[in-house]
Amino acid sequence: MVQTLSPALARRVALAAQGFGRPAPSAGHTAAVGIRQLTALVERLALLQIDSVNVFERSHYLPAFSRLGPYDKAQLDRLSSGKTPRLTEYWVHEASLIPVDDWPLFRWRMQAYRDKAGRDDAHWSQANAPMLAWLLAELAENGPMRASEIEHDANRRSGPWWGWSDVKIGLETLFRWGDVVSGGRHRFERVYALPEQVFSTELLDREIPAAEAHRTLIGQAARAHGIGTVTDLADYFRLRTEPARAAIADLVDSGELIPVRVPGWGRGGAAGDAWLHRDARLPRRIDAAAVLSPFDPVVWERARALRLFDFHYRIEIYTPQEKRQFGYYVLPVLLGDTIVGRVDLKNDRQAGVLRVQASWAEPTAPADTAARLAEVLRSTAAWQGLSAIEVVPRGTLAAGLAAELA
Repeated sequence: MVQTLSPALARRVALAAQGFGRPAPSAGHTAAVGIRQLTALVERLALLQIDSVNVFERSHYLPAFSRLGPYDKAQLDRLSSGKTPRLTEYWVHEASLIPVDDWPLFRWRMQAYRDKAGRDDAHWSQANAPMLAWLLAELAENGPMRASEIEHDANRRSGPWWGWSDVKIGLETLFRWGDVVSGGRHRFERVYALPEQVFSTELLDREIPAAEAHRTLIGQAARAHGIGTVTDLADYFRLRTEPARAAIADLVDSGELIPVRVPGWGRGGAAGDAWLHRDARLPRRIDAAAVLSPFDPVVWERARALRLFDFHYRIEIYTPQEKRQFGYYVLPVLLGDTIVGRVDLKNDRQAGVLRVQASWAEPTAPADTAARLAEVLRSTAAWQGLSAIEVVPRGTLAAGLAAELA
């Protein structure tokens, strides 16, 4: 008989799997979080999604802060740079940092990108093979380089936001195909390298069949989520539904995944099918206190966030200002085992101020939400090296938060 888990327990399972449940982050403890703790966290999550928006903080730095508290960001940078990096980048959920050893798990995706380009006569690569060969030769001769270091007169802007030159398009095409890899970042600009310039021969020789790679990736997704639906598990690494289902079936047969039912997770509020990882903890209590990146695995799949927390979340960066409901860069507020609010944060580096542009409480937020969030924001400001916090009087939580921070 299939076991039934309550929605509350499923929520705690998910948070525990994501590394929550530790004491709330506090200022002054950066020395306690080092390479070992950061490595363990990335292995637990399997990836850190990268995003270019820097109005508050780059997204890949935030999951570690949310779970471990204040830490030295240079330590995380060290993991993805140097002669023997432990992390590399690839398109796995979106652009993400992953353990170097997991890079071969995506060879099937690299080949799929290459095959798709080969079938499309209109694909950029079809008319620009000489450019691709030239880029590979440049990297072979000069070693790892940024796109800006090898731009030439083909560079041009093509839109109101940004434009990609032929050099950048070519490097990104080769990156998707696996012909070039990330050699780290310099001021957030990706450094491109030939695989043999960064990876070991043993890693480059590792071939993993697509079906085996899918099983491994679904297993990682289930371990990171703790519990999830087919959609949840497939979305973690952007896998297609059918191969994800096949991988889930294999992992059920092997005992790694356990079929369960969760009331409210099906259509129309009925009980729905889900899979529990065999190593998932079933905690009686989770007492987290954190703000979450919009690209944190806890909330990046908006349907899952609604199912787990009854939290309707949309990022409004690309929404015109007059149409935004909550703000520009809005971070969910996690207290206990529920999402109780959201804050629009801006890091005013020049003034040394953490600006709370808007702050909102969810309808079911507990009475101590403002007090607990104030402590999280004090820790956040200290981690960012900011000396003050200023609360803009916008949102249902703003007055209480300003009073707590006064």
